[in-house]
Amino acid sequence: MPTSDRIRTLLSDLVAFETVSDRSNLALIAYIETYLASFGIRGQRIVDETGQKSSLWVTIGPQDRGGFVLSGHTDVVPVAGQNWTHDPFKLVERDGRLYGRGTTDMKGFVAVCLAMVPEMVEAKLKTPIHLAISYDEEIGCVGVRPMLREVDRKPVKPIGCFVGEPTEMKVIIGHKGKHGVKATFRGLAKHSSIAPDGVNAIEYAAELITEIRRRAEALAAKREANSLYDVPHSTLLTSIVHGGAALNIVPDTCTVEFECRGIGITESKEVTDAIVVWAKAEIEPAMKKRHPDCGIDFEEILDYPALDTPADAAIVTLAKKLAGRNEHAKVAFGTEASLFVSMADVPSVVIGPGGIAQAHTPDEFVEMSELLKCGEFVAGLIAHCAATEA
Repeated sequence: MPTSDRIRTLLSDLVAFETVSDRSNLALIAYIETYLASFGIRGQRIVDETGQKSSLWVTIGPQDRGGFVLSGHTDVVPVAGQNWTHDPFKLVERDGRLYGRGTTDMKGFVAVCLAMVPEMVEAKLKTPIHLAISYDEEIGCVGVRPMLREVDRKPVKPIGCFVGEPTEMKVIIGHKGKHGVKATFRGLAKHSSIAPDGVNAIEYAAELITEIRRRAEALAAKREANSLYDVPHSTLLTSIVHGGAALNIVPDTCTVEFECRGIGITESKEVTDAIVVWAKAEIEPAMKKRHPDCGIDFEEILDYPALDTPADAAIVTLAKKLAGRNEHAKVAFGTEASLFVSMADVPSVVIGPGGIAQAHTPDEFVEMSELLKCGEFVAGLIAHCAATEA
């Protein structure tokens, strides 16, 4: 088992990298590479098109066999506008809690995995353990996708994946999918004194918002009996609206962003696609009738499928054994786990230290006891991989 000091030191170093999604994560990746090199381990960088961000795929143990993935992302959400009581990028410990941006979501998990590397090396694994370190998870699970395309091309695929999002070390076998869409309404600006000569983009956007609300209520009426979800139905909502320039101008533009979080594997996209079809048929013709240049442009802004790992899957059984638990659950928030399944056919569960209630908040924290529980989980995985040949 790693000492709490080892975990604390690594987490402090990781938190100090300000890897908000609009910034590069290369310095953090280089730090991890240097750390791994001290144990004779090299990883594979998968760099994005800008050259400013990279994922890292690391294999510890045999290179020609399947193995288990420990997956975590390096990016964190912004701190702007949040009321922190201390520097969010400097680890602070108080009453058994470690405060700092990303401590829970999810640099705490990454720190534990790195802290266990000496044990992984010493164990002479028969079954490899892979570290999958990604970027831009917070803006739509972006960075893991190029890495998973590489994984899918490998001659031997991993046999299972543990995604370390904060679950208080509960075994999570399912989460909702998500599809986000941006609708841009193109109207016609006129002075408000001659409003009938214009095309009011906001008012037409309001028709879409009303329909989204109507469909959200219909989804809520389809509650699943005995569901493992705390919200036992798919959800749909308008999240962001921007439009208008001045009180005395008919608004010629309005943007509306909306999302669906669906229980079914592809339900999210099916729901939003149906809304787009409806708007094209019911709203846009009326706008074009007023002026041919008016209309609606739709843009996909986020997409990942739902996760629904069978409760009797081998990866679930192993996760419960390693966590010392008999129960499993599902969560509403999304993770990269569903992409490991859909893109690389790697059975996956979500299990990690800390609680989702602390994620993204000012004074975000993770309890040291949670990190140590995670360390015990990884130690159990090491023992399993040392004793079992995949």
